[in-house]
Amino acid sequence: MIGYIVRRVLLALLTIWAISVLSFVIIQLPPGDVMDAIQQASMGVGGVQFAGGTALTDEEIDDLRRLYGFDQAQYVQYLKWITRTVQGNLGYSYKLEVPIKSLIGDRLLFTVVLALTTIVFTWLLAIPIGIYSAVRQRSAGDYFFTFLGFTGLAVPDFLLALVMLHMASVTFGMSVGGLFSIEYADAPWSLARFWDLLKHLWIPAVVIGTAGTASLIRIMRANLLDELRKPYVVTARAKGMSGWRLVLKYPVRVALNPLVSIAGYLLPRLISGSVIVSVVLSLPTLGPLLLNALLDQDTFLAGTIVFFLGVLTVIGTLISDILLSVVDPRIRLTGSAS
Repeated sequence: MIGYIVRRVLLALLTIWAISVLSFVIIQLPPGDVMDAIQQASMGVGGVQFAGGTALTDEEIDDLRRLYGFDQAQYVQYLKWITRTVQGNLGYSYKLEVPIKSLIGDRLLFTVVLALTTIVFTWLLAIPIGIYSAVRQRSAGDYFFTFLGFTGLAVPDFLLALVMLHMASVTFGMSVGGLFSIEYADAPWSLARFWDLLKHLWIPAVVIGTAGTASLIRIMRANLLDELRKPYVVTARAKGMSGWRLVLKYPVRVALNPLVSIAGYLLPRLISGSVIVSVVLSLPTLGPLLLNALLDQDTFLAGTIVFFLGVLTVIGTLISDILLSVVDPRIRLTGSAS
């Protein structure tokens, strides 16, 4: 088991390096760079003025490009960027004129907290409903949850976000939008601020997790139905094992395999797939920051966020592989037993 984990960690490190290269290449694909965006902004394109409202000349832009190293080869830019990143220096946002670390610090924390809360909400709802729908196949409850599942897949997240905002404001009289009330937005961490975060966290968690819950319900139901028809279940029933004890002890554990397998992809998918919801709900997460960085061609900021999403995917996949060997005792790892 230890040898397997070591091999997986080494493979994860190699994958992270490949992700860093691909992230930098993808960000560099659009024509131009952040200096072109700054030049357009200084000329009033998009209603933004820089340098006291005076347009920057081509010579000034070239000087800035040489100053920040944008005139060098792309592989040189990559080596400088990845070296600084490994050392903990995430670089500088040349468009916003602030260090990247100060931009993504709290946003990364809030993004991970929101994503983990959404995952917990999704699993706590999807697994019991999927089990019930499989055991009570073609019952009224099964049809009802199937209808809810397809509805959850069909309704856009941003529309559901608007509905939830209206309900929270009108029905419950809550301060909605963002993850904190106004008085706690910039306050230091305390028990009161943490409680205020929990009161605001359920709305985006429900909105973002609705589509994922509907999908996982269908996956859990289909896999459990397949397991319930297998000979070992029929044999156990014939020997007198009670219904729910039989279902929870064997078929459910096997049916959980696909859910555990895709756990590694849920975290980055929730982060990258919730950009519009984050904008609608005014959430201080990485999604809107990544969108603005891509629009502004802020290379190092966008590359850093994409790189972090890839790292989260690799870490999540590693954890899901280890959990999969724990959930399913039939899985045997090469060179060791699970």
